[in-house]
Amino acid sequence: MSGRRSSTLLLPLLAVTALAAVAATWTWAREGDPSLYPARQGGVTVHILDNGFHTDLAVPRAALLAQSGPLADAVATLPAGDWILIGWGDAKFYVEQTPIQQRLPDGLRAFFRPGNASVVMLDPAQRDPALLSAEDGRASLTLSPAGFAAMARRIEQSLALTDGRAVVVTARPGDDARFFASREHFWIGYLCNNWTARVLNAAGLSIRPMRTVTSGEVMATVTRAAGQESVQLDTATRRD
Repeated sequence: MSGRRSSTLLLPLLAVTALAAVAATWTWAREGDPSLYPARQGGVTVHILDNGFHTDLAVPRAALLAQSGPLADAVATLPAGDWILIGWGDAKFYVEQTPIQQRLPDGLRAFFRPGNASVVMLDPAQRDPALLSAEDGRASLTLSPAGFAAMARRIEQSLALTDGRAVVVTARPGDDARFFASREHFWIGYLCNNWTARVLNAAGLSIRPMRTVTSGEVMATVTRAAGQESVQLDTATRRD
């Protein structure tokens, strides 16, 4: 009788413990680096673009070229464009642009099969992303020079290098975007928006890793950081 009573009490306890663990993981935050963000004086403005599902970074080409290394070398090979759109995703599903209905089986493969090959997209753009409104899915940040350099290094770390150089895997017909081999793997445990969030974390922003499966959480991350940036600027203004 006592054994049965113990089992009855144990099950709810285990359930509560499991729920608490899930809640703790869901709310866990990876702290940013206040020495990198927000920028104290000047800096580099970058934009985060959200199409409702996927996020890209829009980065000034000149700022990337000012860095040294394989990422800057790869950018130098791209067609003309003052801005570089940067994204990451599955090597097949991310690149193809056929109607989504035709790609659902491949989407399931990309989500649920671990170890999928991935690519880093570098896409030159002439139009200033600042011309897009928030309603168009744009948010902006000013990174410190050190924060920008750290972000560029994190992007560069995603590249799979051959003889020290980034390798173009494919390019889309009629499109200036180039897709470079990545050493990371795409699956449901590590998606495109998770990657964007980690790049922003490298730049000094705080993120909530488990929530960044969605583009909305990435944009919320930027919104929170922009608020912190505004407070920093307001404080500096009052001191002046």
